[in-house]
Amino acid sequence: MRCKCQKAESFGGETANERSPVSLPVNGVDSATNIFERGSFALKGNEETQSIEEEAWDLLRASVVCYCGNPIGTIAANDENSGSILNYDQIFIRDFIPSGIAFLLKGEYDIVRNFILYTLQLQSWEKTMDCYSPGQGLMPASFKVRTVPLDSVDSATEEILDADFGEAAIGRVAPVDSGLWWIILLRAYGKCSGDLSVQERVDVQTGMKMILRLCLADGFDMFPTLLVTDGSCMIDRRMGIHGHPLEIQALFYSALLCAREMLAPEDGSADLIRALNNRLVALSFHIREYYWIDLKKLNEIYRYTTEEYSYDAVNKFNIYPDQIPPWLVEFMPSKGGYLIGNLQPAHMDFRFFTLGNLWSIASSLATLDQSHAILDLIEAKWAELVAEMPIKICYPALEGQEWRIITGSDPKNTPWSYHNGGSWPTLLWQTISTPSRNS
Repeated sequence: MRCKCQKAESFGGETANERSPVSLPVNGVDSATNIFERGSFALKGNEETQSIEEEAWDLLRASVVCYCGNPIGTIAANDENSGSILNYDQIFIRDFIPSGIAFLLKGEYDIVRNFILYTLQLQSWEKTMDCYSPGQGLMPASFKVRTVPLDSVDSATEEILDADFGEAAIGRVAPVDSGLWWIILLRAYGKCSGDLSVQERVDVQTGMKMILRLCLADGFDMFPTLLVTDGSCMIDRRMGIHGHPLEIQALFYSALLCAREMLAPEDGSADLIRALNNRLVALSFHIREYYWIDLKKLNEIYRYTTEEYSYDAVNKFNIYPDQIPPWLVEFMPSKGGYLIGNLQPAHMDFRFFTLGNLWSIASSLATLDQSHAILDLIEAKWAELVAEMPIKICYPALEGQEWRIITGSDPKNTPWSYHNGGSWPTLLWQTISTPSRNS
């Protein structure tokens, strides 16, 4: 994508038309301020709260990237102590979501609108048989604004957007979650701004349909969940989450709900809407029934009969009781439960994945009772999951031989760091908003 202009250096932060924010609840919360007032992370003292908030906004505004003078997103990270920036100076779709939500709650809608429309233009629209090209409907993992010289005019430059669909990413991971996050943010923009003209645009409707068709396409899998490779979501390094990871399923469910509200009712959408509704029913039942674990379910698994061959088998996935890890018995409180990280034939990943569980609450993928039980577990295991630096991305960490085999001895994912049980404060906005939604 090209734009013949000089690169803009900064972004003032206000919307062009200075509109006041629409007071609509987000996940049951009226505003960002109310989130902190109602949650258990209440900050003491107005001055302290104001100074922390001002510093946060200064850092967020400093991370804004412009394209042709328009703000279009925020960079993934800015580590001044790091000698190598790798691709952290790019705008990642998944990483912009918390920034976008903050701008929406602040009433600054233009940057979110620009992000939605520019990333749409980067979407893969061509249907090919080339295995090295992104599939039709795939959204990029990230993109970068580059300034390049114009050949025809001396000293003139133009800005271009370079998209990465995983071809240059570390490990060549596929960004399965990008399109799902894009649909969710599109819905959030319409709800917060009141501007439904964006979602009603023909190109936006077409882009949304292509994402849905890509996710709902027939394949070799026999489950309603999405089958993905390792590293296809926030955990974008090898961590043994290939198959049907909870995070992808929670985002998938949420994106389907959002799309159902935004798809224009027309003859060409009837089959897609029908398939969408059918998948919502099947997916919610599958996750609530087979991913749920608590003391009662744990006792059932201990008594499972294996090698059952019938349509009405109790142990449908042939789970061997011996695979229940010793740590789970100590971790599981008498009151509470959670959704396991993954489910495949003869395999249950019993690790607690924070984003998947919290987003299951936010999207109502988990039932009301399950939502309360997840929050009860987080409260009971506060020292393990939250501790001094909130909050663990997953629990427990892979250690020893298990770490070497599953991560490939990844030095970045050593035990209790980065994706392997590391602390991610960016997960706090889901942590705070989900109790408010269920209060």
